[in-house]
Amino acid sequence: MEWLKRFIKPRQSNFLQLLIQQGEYTIVSVESLKAYLKKPNEKRSVQARQVEKDADEVHRILVHELEDSFVTPLDREDIFALSRALDNFIDYVYDTIEEMEIFDLEPFTAVSQIADLLLEMARELHLTMERLIDHPRVANEHARRVKKLENAVERAYRQSLADLFQGPEDTEHIMHMLKCREVLRHLSNAADQGDKAADIVMDIGVKWS
Repeated sequence: MEWLKRFIKPRQSNFLQLLIQQGEYTIVSVESLKAYLKKPNEKRSVQARQVEKDADEVHRILVHELEDSFVTPLDREDIFALSRALDNFIDYVYDTIEEMEIFDLEPFTAVSQIADLLLEMARELHLTMERLIDHPRVANEHARRVKKLENAVERAYRQSLADLFQGPEDTEHIMHMLKCREVLRHLSNAADQGDKAADIVMDIGVKWS
């Protein structure tokens, strides 16, 4: 019967700690991006890649915990969706560096400006995970800030595109513009995932209120 007790015992601390860890990795991932933008080199690219790998491992562990647990502190679907959104946020942040290397692009102003907003978002996501169970109303406040930051990222993204596509000069310039657009799109996608995580947290608040 001991194995059955372990199977049905809620693993609240495990799930919450893993989500908090993922929240921490959202911060570290954007910090790694900002470090790369400040001084792009192979060492900083490798460091950013390692952050992404480590964060993926936390997500995999959480999914494994879900598969092995009969009782969870929140709805199973919410835990999985929240973890996946955080993992996707981190993936898109790293994809920004990867594509800058693939396209041989130097850091440019719009990327740095949006990265600053994403760092604020990541800090709010982390605080949201820390407050998720014990202080759900506070978690919702942080989630709302995440959504405001997503709106700010979207405005910055659209303005960047408008500025980017002003008066193409020649074919080479057009290719450069398209490469920059792809890089900026990853940052916008990262913000979308942060917004998705915020929506899940707010839905959890409604269910528990």
